[in-house]
Amino acid sequence: MKPIITILGLLFALVHPTDAESQTAQKKALTLEGAKKVIGAAVDEAKKLNAPGGAIAVVDEGGNLMAVERLDGTFAAGANISIGKARTAAIFKRPTKAFEDIINKGRTAMTTLNDFTPLQGGVPIMADGQIVGAIGVSGAASAQQDEDIALAGVKAFAADMPMTKPATTKVAYFPAGQVNKAFEKGMPLLEIANYKIHASHRDAPGIVEVHSKDTDIIYMLEGTATFVTGGTIIEGKNIEPEEIRGKDVKGGETRTITKGDVIIIPHNTPHWFKEVKGPLNYYVVKVRAAN
Repeated sequence: MKPIITILGLLFALVHPTDAESQTAQKKALTLEGAKKVIGAAVDEAKKLNAPGGAIAVVDEGGNLMAVERLDGTFAAGANISIGKARTAAIFKRPTKAFEDIINKGRTAMTTLNDFTPLQGGVPIMADGQIVGAIGVSGAASAQQDEDIALAGVKAFAADMPMTKPATTKVAYFPAGQVNKAFEKGMPLLEIANYKIHASHRDAPGIVEVHSKDTDIIYMLEGTATFVTGGTIIEGKNIEPEEIRGKDVKGGETRTITKGDVIIIPHNTPHWFKEVKGPLNYYVVKVRAAN
């Protein structure tokens, strides 16, 4: 594990915090006013797109309902489905389209999870790198339109959020037990305004990704994969602001990456775990480009 300490040390220094600091954390929270703003922008987008209906729900970071609005013409179950999409995006910290894609590729066991609505149209809401809630939309003209309406709500919220600078004098310490648990599920260790650290785990190939502002620094800890970088993304779609996903890449460079390898992917560069040979564990440091 020593090499990764050296890599991360280029970005920031880690030292032990006080006992009080290690047991508490500052968290952003979505207010009712914020939830209403998200819904208002989503409603405006639905009208702009001439959507035949739509139920729009916003939940907090724990998946608890904060507000819901059902447009005229929306089918009766739309409200409950929109709540389910929002709750899934919040508690699993990913857009629901990602789960629908995974299941469509054959991982149907995921459908047995509780409180899980793996249908496109749920998008997390973030503030200063923290997930503070999520929006779910159901009942528009298509699944893609559900997501487009949800993204409009998220974008309006983000536009009103001032970007705060990270507290560079604060340090972060992650005991081995916490790190190991993060790798079991593939979870973030730290997410703030201009950098993130993810303890990533992968058992299967992924989808093509493009981050318009984040440069990824990947350090492989375990496993081997066929990794594609560059080229042109095919059928790329925004799943949330500054994040694009696609089904394939035209061109690009293919490498085999394995334990001990480091690869740096600049922002706006397509990248893809095309083939995975056994479980992968790897650190990802995401560094955000200056505006």
